[in-house]
Parts: sequence; structure tokens; C-alpha cells
Amino acid sequence: MRTLTLRIYLTVVAVLLLFASGSAWLFQRHMEDERIRADNVLSERMAAWGDLIQRSLPGADAPHEDQAQALREWSQRLRLPLALDDPNGDRISASDSFVLRQGEGQTRSFQIHLEDGRTLWVLRPGLRRPPPDGRGEFGPLLPFVPPSWQRGVGTIVVLVLLFVAVAAGAWPVVRRLTRRLQALKRGVEQFGAGELHHRVEVSGRDEVAAVAASFNLAAERIEALVRSHQSLLANASHELRSPLARLRMAVSMMEDATPEQRHRLRREIDTNVGELDALVEEVLLASRLDALQHVDHHEPVELLALAAEEGSRVGADADGSTATVKGDERLIRRALRNLLENARRYGGGDITIEVRNGSGRALVQVCDRGPGVPETLRERIFEPFYRLPGHAEQAGGVGLGLSLVKQIAERHGGSVRCESRDGGGSCFELSLPLA
Repeated sequence: MRTLTLRIYLTVVAVLLLFASGSAWLFQRHMEDERIRADNVLSERMAAWGDLIQRSLPGADAPHEDQAQALREWSQRLRLPLALDDPNGDRISASDSFVLRQGEGQTRSFQIHLEDGRTLWVLRPGLRRPPPDGRGEFGPLLPFVPPSWQRGVGTIVVLVLLFVAVAAGAWPVVRRLTRRLQALKRGVEQFGAGELHHRVEVSGRDEVAAVAASFNLAAERIEALVRSHQSLLANASHELRSPLARLRMAVSMMEDATPEQRHRLRREIDTNVGELDALVEEVLLASRLDALQHVDHHEPVELLALAAEEGSRVGADADGSTATVKGDERLIRRALRNLLENARRYGGGDITIEVRNGSGRALVQVCDRGPGVPETLRERIFEPFYRLPGHAEQAGGVGLGLSLVKQIAERHGGSVRCESRDGGGSCFELSLPLA
């Protein structure tokens, strides 16, 4: 997780660095273009001002004091540092603000050659503001533009500060994301260590929250499956003891038994073996259904014909209307058979089967005239290995039949319920979606 944190963080920082570099390059280009445009505008203005000053200055043969006085007036009027040289290059006069260091003549000033041979010098504004002349600073006509190296340093400082601020702000965001991943990792490890009840916290609405929610759903399903298998195994091992004990007793009695007793003992052994075989088959089917969310086969099944075929095994006639559902024909047959066997075993011999349609569902109702099921126990009878109080083990079955009916119905998107029957008895209603 540390590696993931650093990878995400370094990716954010690298993208930010590229953005800052690109922004700096574009800003520098923009500033350079602005400088060139400002120089062009300044050159045009200087040429215009030079022409204006030339027309207003006294001639080259005028006294230097007159030329100097006119130059100072124009310097104050234009608020520009000015200087004037004669045709021989000697300085006639310069305004008080015209200050040039040695070697700065070509970089900090404009030269305007007048028609009479004199040279007018104009100090380039922008590199350094000239001192005030008592009426305000020079430069209102030409805005102050810092030198290129100052502009570059300022841009770099701003970008560095922006980079540091965003990089520092990105770390808590990245750390929060990876902290949730670490919590999810710890939750998976706890669940894998055997804490099947453990669930991870779901916070937010992003992909991490979706993964956490999916894990909790899977964990809930796995826990229910494991608990169901544990319960199934415990109950099955308990149910196996009785027929095995009877088998052991019958085998031990075979040696000293008379021929008639041996015949009776063989029938007892066959009955117990059949009970064991049926128990193993039901346990295997229940285990397989626990592992399924939905059935894999979706073939059309005609319920009225299937109910008539299974009803003939217990002497019951099927009535009603045709209804076709889609699913596993073998499993639906097993559900009907279990309902009919339950009615035959506890129903007093009066069994009816009715098939009908209603609201997009097919309903199969199996009714009997048995003692009925108390209302408080009508949900519990569908639990694995549960049998009503007072139902002796000799009646057959181990309490898995109705549980299998419920599992089969749910895997087909249906349900099963138990109701009381008018005149006594019970009615079990199997509901499945129509094809």
C-alpha cells in the first residue's frame, strides 16, 4: 500500500510539474511577445515624438542655452528623460533624469537623428523608474515593464509556490484514498482468517466504496453458505446415527436369529439402507442448491402435465389450467414430488393438486387432510431437518423435503408457503414465474 500511495502521489506531482512547466513556457512566450509589441509601439512613439521635438527645438545654430531650455521643457511635458548632442557628437544638454551608466547607451536609450545632424536621445522607460520631478514619477505615458530576467524569476517563484501548495494539498487526498484501500485489505485478511462476521466500512460513492460494498455482499453470501453447510453437516451426521445404529443392531442379531427373524431383519436392513441413500441424496442436493444463485437450465416446463404425472404416484388427480414455466425440469419435478410425499406421509390419504395462473405467475397447490400446521410454525417447517413436534421418526423422512422445495422455488425466482385448508388439513402453494 505504501508503494501504491507513492505511485499515485508521484503521478499527481509529475502531472503538476508538467503543467507548471508548460504554463511557464507559455507565459514566457506571452511576455516576450508583449515586450516585442511594446518595443514596436515605443519605437513608433519615439519617432513621432522626435519629429515633433525637431519641429519645436531651436535650430542647430541657436545658442546652447536656448536649445537646453527647450529640451528641458519637452522632457517635463512628455515626462521622458531626454538628451541632445550636436552634429559632432558633443552633448549640448540633458534633462536631470537622463542618467546612463557606461555601456548602457545601446540597451537603455533610443537615438533619433534630426535632419540638421543633431542626435536626440530618449531614455528607454521600464528598466528603472526615474526619480520624481516634483510633479510625480516619470512614466505615465509609457507603462513600467520589468526587465526579462526579473519577469523570469517572478514567474518561476510563482510557479514554485503553486507547485508546493498543490503538492502539499494532494498528499492528504491520496493518503485518504489509500487508507481506505488499506482498511479494505485488512478486512479481507480478517475475513480470510476465519472471521466470517467481519464486514468493511463503506464510505463515499466512488469505486473503492463499490468494491467495499461488493465485498460485503460476497462475504454475507459466503458466511450464509458456510453456516448452512455447517448446519447441514451437523444435522446430517445426527440423522445418520439412527439408521446406522439400527443397521448395526440388525447385523449383530443376524447370527443367532431364526430363518423367520432373519427375513424380517433383512427387510429392516433394506429399509435402513434406503433411508441412508435418500438422506445422502437429499444432503447432496441441498448442498448443490446452496451454491447456486439461479438455475443454469431454462427449458419450458408444463406444470399441469408434470403435476398429473407425479400425482399418479400417490393416487392424486391434478386439476386446473395449463401453465408453462422456464427452469430445470428435474428440480421442479423434485419439488412437486416432495410436496406430494409430504402430503402422503402426513395428509390422511386425501390429496388434491390444483394448477392455475395469476398475475404473471403459475401456482401449484397441494392440499391434504392431515392434522395441519400451527400458524406459528408455518415458516419453520421449511428449515433444514426441522420436523413438527410429535411426528415420530418412523413416519419417514428427516426434515429436508420441504427445505429442498423452498430452495428450488427460490432458485427459480419463486416461493412456497403453507396455509390452512378449509375443513382441516394443510395447503402448500408453490409459486413460479410464467415463461
